[in-house]
Amino acid sequence: MQLKIYNSLTGEKEIFKPILEGNVGMYVCGPTVYSNVHMGNVRTFMSFDFIYRTLMHLGYKVRYVRNITDAGHLTDDGDVNNDRFVKQSRLEKLEPMEIVQKYTVDFHNVLKTFNNLPPNIEPTATGHIIEQLELTKNLVEKGLAYESNGSVYFDVLEYNKRGLNYGELSKRNIDELFANTRDLDGQHEKKNPQDFALWKKASPEHIMKWPSPWGEGFPGWHLECTAMSTKYLGETFDIHGGGMDLKFPHHECEIAQGKACYGHAPVNYWMHANMLTLNGQKMSKSTGNTILPMELISGENNFFEKGFHPSVVRFFFLQAHYRSVVDLSNDALIASEKGFNRLMEAVKWLNGQSANSQQPTANSEWLNSWKQKCYGALTDDFNSPILISHLFEMVSFIFKLKDGKESISKEDLEDLKATLNAFVYDVLGLQNVEESNSEKLDGTLQVLIELRNQARKAKIYELSDQIRDKLLAEGIELKDGREGTTYVIN
Repeated sequence: MQLKIYNSLTGEKEIFKPILEGNVGMYVCGPTVYSNVHMGNVRTFMSFDFIYRTLMHLGYKVRYVRNITDAGHLTDDGDVNNDRFVKQSRLEKLEPMEIVQKYTVDFHNVLKTFNNLPPNIEPTATGHIIEQLELTKNLVEKGLAYESNGSVYFDVLEYNKRGLNYGELSKRNIDELFANTRDLDGQHEKKNPQDFALWKKASPEHIMKWPSPWGEGFPGWHLECTAMSTKYLGETFDIHGGGMDLKFPHHECEIAQGKACYGHAPVNYWMHANMLTLNGQKMSKSTGNTILPMELISGENNFFEKGFHPSVVRFFFLQAHYRSVVDLSNDALIASEKGFNRLMEAVKWLNGQSANSQQPTANSEWLNSWKQKCYGALTDDFNSPILISHLFEMVSFIFKLKDGKESISKEDLEDLKATLNAFVYDVLGLQNVEESNSEKLDGTLQVLIELRNQARKAKIYELSDQIRDKLLAEGIELKDGREGTTYVIN
């Protein structure tokens, strides 16, 4: 079956034709690591984890690149001396790179908890300053960027004058953009309100800054993704993904930078995961309508009657298409939990059956037809909810087998086991609750060890000793060594 992907650039499903046959280059915008990863982020990264798993299952060799943004994010007021990393470092009384490390670790721990596979390459913005400077110089030399008071901006009007089309991804009219823009970012420096920063001048007291031909400063947000995606995937690559909220201005700016630098479109297929709401309302810190991943898992929150296993949450998300808005609610998760348990019960029973325990019958044609429907869902723009509906058709058949109302041949039983396990574990990325308990314990202990280390670093010895002693009382001994802290369960 031919794989079809919905391309956000054209607004249509298109037959996927990779640049290099059998290979896929995929870049996904990663987190900005100045705070805990939130559930909306988790939904986006889980969607692309499913897409990554599906591509590999379909036989593609995938190079999956996902960045870490650890510099260059301004607050909404446009104050270059108050970017989000510096602001958070002041609040927590830590160095900006301590903030970066703290929340990068949190990001990795959370995605591991939800059984996301790591990308092949995970570059950081601060690790690619040279590449961003080279791109900026390139754009200045081409007359598509200009220096102003130590900062460098992309010239959107000049870009459009050359027959290019800023606004093609988000389908926005450039004249309307200029008319409706409230300039918050360096309005006295920019030629036009829509011009965006490639490099920002840093004041003497600014902590995160690097030397450049225009003076000390730091990179703009949009530039890092162009620099890192093209370095590891080439000047044109197959798939670029991210959340719907990044379509404008971030991805729009990436297209402009790529076309301006290389003379052609940087990406063939743009993919966007849709938003997550909580109890029918937009998630927002300011209104309190928000929940962190670990609060959802533990049940320590005001929205849900209990905690939910990470695989139940994953199953819930995948019951909706990645392009659909998903509403997170107590009733929806309870229903998903019941469905998840029924699916896993069927898989567990099937895997326990021996090849000789069933009588031969002519189910091969039906089984092959079922497999084709499953692959039809996967290749139709990664349609996870349709795939899951087909899996439940098989669940009904499995329970009939269990009750002796159906039978299956030896060959078909082994084929069904292999296929069902591949869809459930490899493609959907679900886990058995029993099998993941040990991993959950390890993850929990690593969090406690990290909290204890932070307490010791802050010289809050009473708290660090309390964590150690309470774990010891539960039979878990912490051992501090040169390589870090380990634990032994007695």
